[in-house]
Amino acid sequence: MPRYNRQFELSITDVDLIEEALRARGRELCKMRRALSEENPAHLESIKVIEQDQREGEELLGRLHDQKIFYRPKTSVYVGG
Repeated sequence: MPRYNRQFELSITDVDLIEEALRARGRELCKMRRALSEENPAHLESIKVIEQDQREGEELLGRLHDQKIFYRPKTSVYVGG
């Protein structure tokens, strides 16, 4: 029986591309959600699906963010911005 590949080799560029695609999808879902009215019963199921997709995308972006290691210089003062 085949097994899942649990080790991926992605470059920083690959991760940036994935994040940007997820953000673009989020913007698209947001526009779709705004076009639907909660007052229309026919839209209620579509709204649920769109909001679930938005939640899943945001959670994935959060998991990617949590796996990053951010650089802070150890020898000099860090100035954020």
